[in-house]
Amino acid sequence: MPVSAVAADRSVCAPLPVLGRDVRVPLVTGGEVDYAALDYAASAPALQRVWDDVAAYAPYYGSVHRGAGYLSQLSTDLFENSRRTIEEFLGCGAEDQVIFTRSTTDSLNLLASVLPQDTRVFVFETEHHASLLPWEQRTDVAVTYLNAPRTPQQAVDTLEKALAEREPYGPALVCVTGASNVTGELWPVRELAAAAHAHGARIVLDAAQLAPHHPVDIAELDVDWVAFSGHKLYAPFGAGVLAGRADWLQDAAPYLAGGGASRKVSRRADGGVDVEWHTTAARHEAGSPNVIGAYAIASACRALSEAGFEGLIAREQALITRVREGLAEVPEVNVLSLFGDDAARVGVLSFVVEGWNSSHFAAALSAEYGIGVRDGLFCAHPLVRTLLGSEPQEPGECGAPDSAPGERSLNAIRVSFGAGTPDEHVDRFVRAVKELVTEGARWNYRTEAGRCVPAV
Repeated sequence: MPVSAVAADRSVCAPLPVLGRDVRVPLVTGGEVDYAALDYAASAPALQRVWDDVAAYAPYYGSVHRGAGYLSQLSTDLFENSRRTIEEFLGCGAEDQVIFTRSTTDSLNLLASVLPQDTRVFVFETEHHASLLPWEQRTDVAVTYLNAPRTPQQAVDTLEKALAEREPYGPALVCVTGASNVTGELWPVRELAAAAHAHGARIVLDAAQLAPHHPVDIAELDVDWVAFSGHKLYAPFGAGVLAGRADWLQDAAPYLAGGGASRKVSRRADGGVDVEWHTTAARHEAGSPNVIGAYAIASACRALSEAGFEGLIAREQALITRVREGLAEVPEVNVLSLFGDDAARVGVLSFVVEGWNSSHFAAALSAEYGIGVRDGLFCAHPLVRTLLGSEPQEPGECGAPDSAPGERSLNAIRVSFGAGTPDEHVDRFVRAVKELVTEGARWNYRTEAGRCVPAV
């Protein structure tokens, strides 16, 4: 997916205010520091603006849909207006639907549940498990896993070849990420969408890592559906979105059966019931909806749009450059990549450090520097295993993950940041990496419940 060019002389914006920016954490070596949250790819801190909007609404909380009271009507308007805000944020067409879910994972499982019988799904092995695994739950759907490409063009060529060779020719769906949750690299979404449509297939975009960093426009990218999560878009946990074409959604049975999804229920003479289901988004939103979650996502969409993605992208690219240049000065650090050093990316980088188990290194960053990163395989096991295929790990070291018999222990470190990250946090991270590599840890660590933790 091409990134909008940002002129070099454009001013970059300041970090957006987020919750937790002033939280102090203790260090095992003594003292306290401001916590450096560099795990945005897992969950970004909520924007202060989002939290304030939710707090302002809280006293007016009420049941939604069909309630006669003032607060119910207010909450219903808030819920449905949030849907419209997200439609605008994603550039949805008049016929598209926005369905509120629990997360990206829930959104893609919902889509998997509505696929026509005998659909063939094409998915790269590089996907997050949220977009890699849902399709296997359907016994009447065939899944083709595509090998990890090493260039964006190879991704397009691989998909075109697989689609052209599919037999029988029937309904097909391509699932692809917009930005890798492991490497941060941007995928050629528009080109993959063109390839899919040229071969009569549809395409769903996992935008969980893309939407917080870049504009996502359904029409411009020419994708059929978009899925993303609120908790990666600077909103609190518990809500997600599936947006796009309505036909497969309308033709399938509801994702959940219950109130809200049903339009009319009546008893039959034989003792059973007849159900008329909604054909709107409500068809797949049974039960009392997460109004606060939907409103929080809408608030985050407004906040990012008003801040301006151009400035946010410019600032993030400056942070990426600082991190990459800093890590490049440490020969023992190997940054993981599919597409190479010149690939466009968001603020997500994974790496390994020669002579260190990644869990041990991440634990030292936290305990000795107050820096929160992530270690492991990042719910993208096939991709990380591919990238780490030749990287040695010490299986007996602190926090080394369990491995299957005959396999080496594999894990990596991921640092991720975004619109709320202060410059000082990435500078502290780079400095900490250099000090740990050159001087070693200043504390002893042990394994507890599979995690590397400071020894007491």
